[in-house]
Amino acid sequence: MRLHLLAVNPTDSVTEGFLPAAARLGLAVTVVTDQVAAHELAYARHAAAGGTLPDLAYLACDVRDFREVIAAVAATGRPDAVFSNSDHLQVQTALVADFFELPGKDWRAALRTKNKAELRRALAAGGLDVVRSVELGPELLAPARDPEPLAAAVRRAGLTYPCVVKPREGVASEDVALVADGAELAARCRETAAGRPGAALVVEEFLTGPLHTLETLGDARALHPVAGFAPELSPPPDFIEQRLRLLPGPAPHADQVLAQLRALGVGFGACHTEYVVQDERARLIEVNYRAIGDRCDLLLADVLDLPLFEHVLRVHTGQPLPATLATARGGRARMEYVTADRAGTLGAAPGPSESEHGGVRIAYHPLREIGSHRPLHHTNRDFLGVLRATGADQDAVDRAVAGFLAAHTWEIRP
Repeated sequence: MRLHLLAVNPTDSVTEGFLPAAARLGLAVTVVTDQVAAHELAYARHAAAGGTLPDLAYLACDVRDFREVIAAVAATGRPDAVFSNSDHLQVQTALVADFFELPGKDWRAALRTKNKAELRRALAAGGLDVVRSVELGPELLAPARDPEPLAAAVRRAGLTYPCVVKPREGVASEDVALVADGAELAARCRETAAGRPGAALVVEEFLTGPLHTLETLGDARALHPVAGFAPELSPPPDFIEQRLRLLPGPAPHADQVLAQLRALGVGFGACHTEYVVQDERARLIEVNYRAIGDRCDLLLADVLDLPLFEHVLRVHTGQPLPATLATARGGRARMEYVTADRAGTLGAAPGPSESEHGGVRIAYHPLREIGSHRPLHHTNRDFLGVLRATGADQDAVDRAVAGFLAAHTWEIRP
């Protein structure tokens, strides 16, 4: 059986998670992408380091255009399965799967979760949650435009400051900011519009409360809660994840989150949902209709002893999930992201390493090469490396992370 995997840039989730899982399941994989050379290089490095890969082929096309994908795939013969773990390609992948009458996500659900304005409208229409928000089209965002119509749109929505501005179809924390007043909002909108010509933005109320994630798996029959994390973010105005701790038990108010996901139509494959608990209510921040990233999915599979990647691929080949997802519990885990605080060239940083100290396993994975020069993005693209620590005791895990960070240096030069 051949799986067609749609991708933009290579990711650790695919390279170290889904492709090895495909090999274990006996699936051949055709990577459909507009960045063939980058994927070939990433997978060659993975194989050279002893990693497992399936039988691979490549198909070059404009992967963001579902019509081009359908044409390119059809020219090579009918596929057996279609899948993507990319934030950018869920709608396209769902449409391609539907065209070939293959298992896949409902494209409407993929669109509702990708489009932040539509997500708010769908939850409000279902009577589940109303978040004050307003969608700002490109006609209001041009730098030369009078800012008053923008301010008037925000007032009509009943929004008060501080509030959050974000791209309507954004990913992660990119171009997401907390703004304190109308002047900051106008400035941030102008800045974002300059970098994203023609894009729409969403301004919404600032939802406060403890932040959590819920990781789910579904097969269109049942939607299973798998695990949750407690993330910690950078100080305002940005929303960059600095660390995540795996919750030792069920995520709080998971039943409320599941009800909102079902109302959105989510229930096929993996989904990563971020939410806050406010007055005993789960209020969604963002729904990412794919597996959690930044190496947290690899952590989950390991710590929970869960064939996460295999489960997702089996669903996309038409197989149901087990009635109960058996997971190992009791382990403690923390992901720590070492983040650049300025633009510049990375002059010094530790290399990859694995060690064990006092019953805590530590693994450091560099995400940026020494000598590389980068601007400051105020997103997870500023990550220099990720530190993963696992053990039986959270205090011991936290001490081990603190010890590793104190013992190593990351230097950024102008």
